[in-house]
Amino acid sequence: MINLITVFTISSVSAEAVPDYAKWGKIAIEETQKRFDYAEIIDYKHIGRVDLAPAKSEEKFKLWLRNKEGNEFGVFITIQFDPTTDKIRSIKFL
Repeated sequence: MINLITVFTISSVSAEAVPDYAKWGKIAIEETQKRFDYAEIIDYKHIGRVDLAPAKSEEKFKLWLRNKEGNEFGVFITIQFDPTTDKIRSIKFL
């Protein structure tokens, strides 16, 4: 008696979900590069989103930079926007 085992391999390609804050993170990086063009961005962290009103939200990020002398420093950036239109209201650095 011969036992045949049939193996079916189901292959699925799953793309990782892009987080909601990704586009705001890209803007945070671009704006930081403009403001601190003398330094290299070496790390990035999404701190979180705060919904302030139905038409007003904030995304907060922390970026870690290193200047040409090797000194490292952190920069906090807050992007305030209208979540219904994605129109930026303000960008603040701390």
